Amino acid sequence: MGVDAMSQGAAAPIDADDVARAAGRLAGVAHHTPVLTSHRLDLATGGALFLKAEHLQRVGAFKFRGAYNAIAALAPSVRAHGVVAFSSGNHAQAIALASALLDTRATIVMPTDAPAVKLAATRGYGAEVVTYDRYSEDRAAIGQAIADERGATVIPPFDHPEVMAGQGTVGRELAEKVTGLDLLVVPVGGGGLISGCAVAVTAALGEVEIVGVEPAARYAARSALEAGEVVEVEVPRTVLDGQQTAHVGARPLAVMRSLVDRVVGVSDEEVLEAIRTLAMTTKQVVEPSGAAGLAAVLAGHLDVAGRRVGVVLSGGNITPSVLARALG
Repeated sequence: MGVDAMSQGAAAPIDADDVARAAGRLAGVAHHTPVLTSHRLDLATGGALFLKAEHLQRVGAFKFRGAYNAIAALAPSVRAHGVVAFSSGNHAQAIALASALLDTRATIVMPTDAPAVKLAATRGYGAEVVTYDRYSEDRAAIGQAIADERGATVIPPFDHPEVMAGQGTVGRELAEKVTGLDLLVVPVGGGGLISGCAVAVTAALGEVEIVGVEPAARYAARSALEAGEVVEVEVPRTVLDGQQTAHVGARPLAVMRSLVDRVVGVSDEEVLEAIRTLAMTTKQVVEPSGAAGLAAVLAGHLDVAGRRVGVVLSGGNITPSVLARALG
């Protein structure tokens, strides 16, 4: 990457010390998920793939890390008033469980078309769910109004330093287990995961090529990197429901501009094929957004031949109908 504002001294939203503090808060609470390998995948791609299995995390996704870290970082007097979040599913479940563990109340704003399994799980962890239409209503405004009324704290899904630092522990753990990474491939929704991982992996391993993956029909991350600022895009209808956000966050973008080399798009068909291939080769089941990084590799969007490649499998909360479609 070239010289930019962050490398010239501008304050970064988070640094490796923030990720280290998050790791301390998460110790003994979050799962230290495994790094999986597959000889068959290596033969098929020509690279050495190291799959960070965040679909095996609590609530079935990396989101638990950022949610717990953000709530745990609140002063007890603030935490006592409860938290509010907005999410299509995985952040919702993460906030709900983290709130239960930290003995506070959670209210979650979720789209009416969120996967039923994610809605049920969020309610199952004890959270109150308020639904909205993701194509016509502003979830952030709804969440803020609820928080103002109740004196609660909003914990956004990605544009929040403690959330980013918590997600960065995914990269921190990967770097502890796999040295000499040439390339890191991470799904991009709002940018919290890739920004946190980029900070952690770069601090631990030095220069590593970092590539984000978003739905082919959603240009939020690619447009933002090109423009150098947050760009609002139309929310696409895609099987990758975890990445149906209209923009990346301002804080994640600041990190991405410095440390992420590029972002590529993957189609629904490529992702479904990746889900099928992963199930057949490693016996692991991931959700569409969780398979986005592997889809980019398998579809040939990235040159991985002869390279050591970290791929984050970000979540596993797939609906039965989508899984049947992928396997069929």
